[in-house]
Amino acid sequence: MKMAVFKPAFSLFSPLLLHFRRLEWFACLPALLILAMPAAAAEVNIYSNRQPFLIQPMLDKFTAETGIAVNSLFAEKGLTERVKAEGVNSPVDVLLTTDIARLKEAVEAGITQPVDSPALISAIPESLRDPAKNWFALTLRARVIYAANDRVKDGEVTTYEGLTAPKWKGRICSRSGNSDYNIALLASQIAHHGETEAAKWLMGVKANLARKPQGDDRAQIRAVAQGECDIALGNTYYMAVMLADPEQAEFARAVRIVFPNQPGTPFPSGTHVNVSGMAMAKHAPNREAAQKLMEFLASPEAQKMYATINNEYPARPGVEPSELLQSWGEFKSDELPLQEIAKFRKRALEIVYETGFDQ
Repeated sequence: MKMAVFKPAFSLFSPLLLHFRRLEWFACLPALLILAMPAAAAEVNIYSNRQPFLIQPMLDKFTAETGIAVNSLFAEKGLTERVKAEGVNSPVDVLLTTDIARLKEAVEAGITQPVDSPALISAIPESLRDPAKNWFALTLRARVIYAANDRVKDGEVTTYEGLTAPKWKGRICSRSGNSDYNIALLASQIAHHGETEAAKWLMGVKANLARKPQGDDRAQIRAVAQGECDIALGNTYYMAVMLADPEQAEFARAVRIVFPNQPGTPFPSGTHVNVSGMAMAKHAPNREAAQKLMEFLASPEAQKMYATINNEYPARPGVEPSELLQSWGEFKSDELPLQEIAKFRKRALEIVYETGFDQ
């Protein structure tokens, strides 16, 4: 069988082969080899806590517009530990996470770097980004009250603080107190009211529980719909997920969303929101491409895609949420910077255990 010959390479290097006996050619050879190789295509590598199908449309759009390939690795947990273990050899450029706690964890672990981008700073409000520019929010998820349509009257529950009222005895459902979303909510209570009052609030909610904390946010919607309780805490995102699922939509339609702490209530600080966000890895090998991706994800185009595809509230002002989210009405979000709330996360977790909330 005749061996194929790669003629372009042969024709390039054959003159060199005639002179290999001259030692000076050996010094030139590595540089010539590099020059002969095609330039590497631009790419950016993502480690993500987000399910791939939730972000892939945005990544595909970015590649189509820029020609920069995006490689993504999904892991529900352990991304911070993985990046730390990889050290300077880590291939990751951008971290995508689903909670302020994970963003803060990444910064404290020393695996991020600041991104001094005027485009990002102008796109993302100050309360939704790290003052040191290590992370930026992408989308918002409001922590709301799920209320039974047929058992809870309009205006009967209006604040987080009101969940401790005696009338809710045996009528509240909740997921575990140490879930990231509930820890963030409790941390916001500490930020607004202090540790003592926050602990009293959590004990008051515990006293009104209809069952031991369990399940995820979707489980709380099902519990309200099935009459196990009348109200529950949960994120807007999960209501949207269930309404889009034919097997779960019936449960979701039996429940409505109440935005707590709106103007006119005794505690008008606003509804607590958590975020999905992004950060550039400390040792990002493709820093320029990574910054381009981050700026794209904060652009009006990508923010609109997030809103319509994932039914999350855009972090960038001026971008409308999806029609479904608009149907739930406008709300005022808590304007306390998430960085301030995140400071109390450790103490919030301690209070959950001290009060025995999950027992």
